[in-house]
Amino acid sequence: MTTPSFVYNSVPQRVVFGAGSLQHLAREIDALGARRALVLSTPEQRPQAERVADMLGAHAAGVFDRAVMHVPIETAREAREVAHRLGADCAVAIGGGSTTGLGKAIALDSGLPILAIPTTYAGSEMTPIYGITEAGMKKTGKDFKVLPRTVIYDPELSLSLPVAMSVTSGINAIAHAAEGLYAVDSNPVMDLMAQEGIAALGRALPALRAAPKDLAARSDALYGAWLCGTVLGNVGMALHHKLCHTLGGSFNLPHAETHTIVLPHALAYNAEAAPQAMARIAKALGGASAAQAVYDLARDNGAPVALRDIGMKASDLDLACAHALTNQYPNPRPLVRDAIRALLQNAWEGVRP
Repeated sequence: MTTPSFVYNSVPQRVVFGAGSLQHLAREIDALGARRALVLSTPEQRPQAERVADMLGAHAAGVFDRAVMHVPIETAREAREVAHRLGADCAVAIGGGSTTGLGKAIALDSGLPILAIPTTYAGSEMTPIYGITEAGMKKTGKDFKVLPRTVIYDPELSLSLPVAMSVTSGINAIAHAAEGLYAVDSNPVMDLMAQEGIAALGRALPALRAAPKDLAARSDALYGAWLCGTVLGNVGMALHHKLCHTLGGSFNLPHAETHTIVLPHALAYNAEAAPQAMARIAKALGGASAAQAVYDLARDNGAPVALRDIGMKASDLDLACAHALTNQYPNPRPLVRDAIRALLQNAWEGVRP
């Protein structure tokens, strides 16, 4: 097999991985050259944020616990103002994609370095991609100043992540790697990471559903999320991510659940146009079909498989289709209105591809 031509860029980012690695937080803040850290979280994860602030002691500028899905512009502005008022010279984001996204929104405006402590499998901590929702539309962009400088992966922090959320968060991570395998700017390094990341999550999710406190399964899931997030940060995404940003930002659907439901149908849409990518996904998950293997992974582990079950209205499907067709973007198969509309209908109904 001839190796194709490709371009690969590495990025400067420090990863600290392992059970108990949160103990190195103060050392990592020092390595950033920071002295006053604003700790970010969602309201639900404030206890973890306070634990982090306690660990930092005098180096904690305060806690901002109002991170929410899709980073509303109003929340981003408020967090930026708080960081400025408290004299913070870095932000520590503990939580999932919502909290990391808020940290990125602060960094985009101020350039503050971000240290991310993921407690879910979102993977956004490995990317220079940001998203901010304004007037009901989620706008995304790419800027390396929002890429967290340091990421601490401590599987112990994910032990309290509910199983249902773990499964959807893990399949959200798989989506990054799956689309990375048919990206227009893919490369062999990312292909290896993508397949290994999908395989790790494919092993981990059934195991942690069977035993939620299994630290080995939690470690495997976080390892897979790191790999899948790295793919997301290095190559472009396509139809699946466009659809999920449209559905999440415009109709306020939950992020990970939306990714979980849409992914099998996006893969089915692209299957004939990206056969090598589909073969890698199927092999990683031990299935005959990439789309069906992802659907079965979700269904068999208790995740939702229909958009109607997470609040999507049938009457909004036409509008969602129209949004998805704006601003054409690279995808293995051309975007055809009727086929996209059928994809959304299948995802709304939850049919197996």
